[in-house]
Amino acid sequence: MKFREDINALRAIAVVSVVVFHFNHSWLPGGFAGVDVFFVISGFLMTMIVVKGLEKENFSILSFYNARVRRIIPALSVLCFALLVFGLFFIPPIDYLNLGKHAAASLSFVSNMVYWSESNYFNPSSNEKWLLHTWSLSVEWQFYLIYPLFLVFLNKVLSLRQLKLTILCGTILAFLISVFVTVKSSSAAYFLLPTRAWQMLAGGLVFLYPFNIKDSFRHPLQLTGLVLIISSFFLFTSSTPWPGYASLLPIVGACMVLVASNNSRLVSNSITHSLGKWSYSIYLWHWPIVVAGYYFELGPYWWAVGIPLSVLLGALSFTYIESKTLKDYHLNKFKVLLRPLPFAIVIALCGMAIFHTKGLLHRLPPSEQMLVKSALEAKEDWNYPEPNMEVAGLKVRFIGGNSDKNILVMGASHIEQLYPYVESLNNEYNIYFLTQSGCFVTPSMKNPKWNCDNLQNYEELLKEVKFEKVVTSFYSFNSYLPNKRIERDEAKRVRIKEYDNFLNTLKTNVSKVFIIMGEPKGKEFDPTIAIRKGLPNSISETKARSDYTEHQDALKQLKNIEHVEVIDPIKHLCKDGLCKTRDEKAFFYRDYNHMRPWYSIKANSYLDAIFLT
Repeated sequence: MKFREDINALRAIAVVSVVVFHFNHSWLPGGFAGVDVFFVISGFLMTMIVVKGLEKENFSILSFYNARVRRIIPALSVLCFALLVFGLFFIPPIDYLNLGKHAAASLSFVSNMVYWSESNYFNPSSNEKWLLHTWSLSVEWQFYLIYPLFLVFLNKVLSLRQLKLTILCGTILAFLISVFVTVKSSSAAYFLLPTRAWQMLAGGLVFLYPFNIKDSFRHPLQLTGLVLIISSFFLFTSSTPWPGYASLLPIVGACMVLVASNNSRLVSNSITHSLGKWSYSIYLWHWPIVVAGYYFELGPYWWAVGIPLSVLLGALSFTYIESKTLKDYHLNKFKVLLRPLPFAIVIALCGMAIFHTKGLLHRLPPSEQMLVKSALEAKEDWNYPEPNMEVAGLKVRFIGGNSDKNILVMGASHIEQLYPYVESLNNEYNIYFLTQSGCFVTPSMKNPKWNCDNLQNYEELLKEVKFEKVVTSFYSFNSYLPNKRIERDEAKRVRIKEYDNFLNTLKTNVSKVFIIMGEPKGKEFDPTIAIRKGLPNSISETKARSDYTEHQDALKQLKNIEHVEVIDPIKHLCKDGLCKTRDEKAFFYRDYNHMRPWYSIKANSYLDAIFLT
């Protein structure tokens, strides 16, 4: 195939959008869609290679896989190797072990599954994952493994026309699956092959169904496609359900550019040529540079160094790794070890060894090893079971008591953390936990990632069950408020009014209402950050209270607060003006604001009077 500058320009646009988005989301809020453009290009080229080979009857699966290995693995292996060496000296064991795991997952091309199991792509913790961006390489590699085999099979049992029709129907079906899963599980839809396959298949359809286009129409078609792609970078944000319907915009745009097949001046210039040529390596190196800025707190202007450095390292990687072989460096005698697959396997095994030795933890003194082990345990230490009861369509966690009297415990995750404590008691009451993480009882509060109906429809539960007491939390009062002052103040006024209505409803139906304010919180409580930065084992009570000034101001404005008991956890959890984050052996919290189960049982005894009398 004659070199197509338009494809190279698409690569350049895609990598620039992704790089800019990662260094500053506000500049290009939908820049992540550049990855979708890469997927279309991959699908187009892979379909062309396989189908042309099948038509000529000289297609070899092994040759195809070998070409993909030579294209993808060398630069990726060198990146992983460089990061593991860098991490040995500059990353503490608590983070180094995850780097080892992620390096192994990246080189095994299952990192998309690993990251899906860990968190959402746009979660703030993602900025600490040095190889997060390799999820897309894993998706592509999984596609490369399956797709050629599928085409070879179809070619044996179907005519070319039937094969094309099957791919067309498969693309439509895969798109519908993607839309459905995006609604049900946005993280799975973002990371996994079944919901991304349609984007690569869409590129394949461009090759399978070529259009005869007049030369005079090629430029307008190409320009329209580019406008669609670039507009998607500005129209969408990280809160847009993705890939779903929205991703049609950049996908259709990329397909239009491929259909136009026009090496116009718009796409044929030295800048797009170079950036497109280096795009894979730029993509590989830019994300660790982004993470370095967050990890080492290099300041808001790190992009001014990071973006040029990404391009420079990408150019060097292309020149000295992608474009070279072992022969060029006279390393043939080491080829058993340094050929792409053996070298990748060695690095992956090193990554696994780092993970299983907890980041080479033995490097630290015994006392520090104990704290790191506690921090590692804390990260996954949470005890809130699946619902075991449904009442009026609401999901409830029910703990049986010694009488027919009932207590409703309702709120978000700061109510959920009470579960181990309540479960440990010899309860006089039956306890109903009605919760929804990341939510608040007021209907104007909207979580952008999921709905809050299970909590906000609490009145349905009140109609079905008679409660003697209700315990709720005020912690999430200011969650998801606008940042701009005028809009924030108005939203707070609405929430205060709605919370007054909530209290009025409770007081009408229940004898006693308890509101728990916020517990001490902060980065000092987060085990990972505390170890990484060597933070102290306590914060001042004054600092703890400073996090809740909005809550206190709102509390003073509530009209229905009379006869409601307001409980101040800081009063009970802090002593002598200090709020401890850990003892000599273990951290109290699992992150910056949630208690570990054992600490919940120990620390929340100040609530005994509610549940035991």
